[in-house]
Amino acid sequence: MKLEGKVAYITGGTKGIGYGIAESLLEQGMKVAISGRSHESADAAVKGLDRPDHVLGLVSDVSQLEDEQKAVAAILDKWGQLDVVMANAGVGHFAPIDELGDDKWHQMIDTNLNGVYHTLKASVDALKKSEGYYMTLASLAGTNFFAQGAGYNATKFGVVGFTQAAMLDLRPYNIKVTTIMPGSVASHFNNNEPSDKDAWKIQPEDIGKLVIDLLTMHPRTLPSKIEVRPTRPDLK
Repeated sequence: MKLEGKVAYITGGTKGIGYGIAESLLEQGMKVAISGRSHESADAAVKGLDRPDHVLGLVSDVSQLEDEQKAVAAILDKWGQLDVVMANAGVGHFAPIDELGDDKWHQMIDTNLNGVYHTLKASVDALKKSEGYYMTLASLAGTNFFAQGAGYNATKFGVVGFTQAAMLDLRPYNIKVTTIMPGSVASHFNNNEPSDKDAWKIQPEDIGKLVIDLLTMHPRTLPSKIEVRPTRPDLK
């Protein structure tokens, strides 16, 4: 894929990994729509990216299919195409299963799992037209279970399975599909505030570089499931 002038949509793109991916795509000359759950977060991110002609800030709750349909419609109305979709939005709550609140369980299911479906459902027709690329941001928690992670594990195992099955469904349309499964990332996830203490972790720009590598890979080759982890977690 030649990236200059292509259009991407990143859910949860107002900070952290999504924001880092947006920066990387903009550096390649792409146009990027990012969504968050408030006008304030979307506007602040657009201002920070400082490319008003190439960035569109949207308000969308991925747990609502109608929100994602409106977001995709706004992108097509502005730029007339959609080539890359990154389903990045996610939340995490961690507690023993007997203590995990019902509300937190459903928030993770609605955002992490239903969200990737809603994002794809809203964008798949546009991706068929562009023969584009759909990516999900899963986690190493999508293959490695751990104590106090039952809800989060359930969603991320689901994201991995969903994405791999969708890959098989969509390859006849020349749509490429990949799930990226990071370990620890220096992001705002789970109320973390990135600082020097996170230097050992994967950085958002590292995921951005990975996305660029995927987009520019020869079309005959598809890395459909990618695990990525810090090189030296012992340095934390």
